[in-house]
Amino acid sequence: MASVGIIGASGFTGAELLRLCAAHPDLDVVVATGDTQAGTAVADLYPSLAAHYGDLTFAAVDAATADGCDLVFLGLPHGASQALVPDLVSRVGHVVDLAADFRLRDASLYPEWYDEPHTAPDLLADFAYGLPELYRSTIVGASLVAVPGCYPTSAALALAPFVWGGHVEPAGIVVDAASGVSGAGRPPKPHTTFCAVDEDYAAYGLSGHRHTPEMEQVVGTRPDGTGVDGVSVLFTPHLAPMNRGILATCYARPTGALDTSAALGLLADFYADEPFIVVDERSPSTKATLGANTAHLTARVDPRTGLLVVLCAIDNLVKGASGQAVQCANLALGLEEAAGLPSIGLYP
Repeated sequence: MASVGIIGASGFTGAELLRLCAAHPDLDVVVATGDTQAGTAVADLYPSLAAHYGDLTFAAVDAATADGCDLVFLGLPHGASQALVPDLVSRVGHVVDLAADFRLRDASLYPEWYDEPHTAPDLLADFAYGLPELYRSTIVGASLVAVPGCYPTSAALALAPFVWGGHVEPAGIVVDAASGVSGAGRPPKPHTTFCAVDEDYAAYGLSGHRHTPEMEQVVGTRPDGTGVDGVSVLFTPHLAPMNRGILATCYARPTGALDTSAALGLLADFYADEPFIVVDERSPSTKATLGANTAHLTARVDPRTGLLVVLCAIDNLVKGASGQAVQCANLALGLEEAAGLPSIGLYP
């Protein structure tokens, strides 16, 4: 049994990590921290977790609380992981970070997209990018893993098979994606209250969302490290009036003859052996992914415009965050990759 710490466990991704670890045969949560909830019982904040964590209390965030853990998940706001990781790496066996702090390879992108310089740039190259379906070989046995964001996960799963294979033009890719409100985090915000979100659907980040360079990095980098020149992505996120889920609709122009049948075949072949990928002619639904670590994909080629359309649906808190983090933890620890992870969504 591997001992696990969750630093930043009081947010939605932390709660989801606690839920998934409770059902995991090989992971035992021994410490859970949450600065704003320090001293609060886990079951008081999240009664849904009471059956397994009735005696666990959130501790204050401190790297020392994780001393000796086999693996630590970080579920902190952007920037906080950079301050902890340099100290944490000597204290624990593996670190799996769910924030964006170590996802980008180019440190110069952080001031441009995150409005502040990176404080631990020397560690960026040490982190494996935690999207197993695309970069599994680098995650196996890794001591440091940066789990991708929910938007980049859905876009990369949809686009990588086509861009990496040279089937579409790398420039001018459009990603239109809608997310459930849990993607904005647990703390209340004026635009995420019930009255603001209910019966509303709005785009945001129109001047350039910070996940754009992450999408371009992933879609433009094959597992062997070779790059695809000229990748550019126009990304527009939307907030949808639902708790969970992401639906990404991605557009690209084929480089040659490509029809719907061939596009679906390319997707199916690329993900043929993946336990958490469903490729189908059906249009993906966020409801189908609820609570599951599964991504649902389909593709069409519009004969009138010639454009390829690829759609991907995921649960933003599972495959888009905590489930993917557990999948990466399994690979890093040498466990069965699918251990503790549901592949079937909840319905209704």
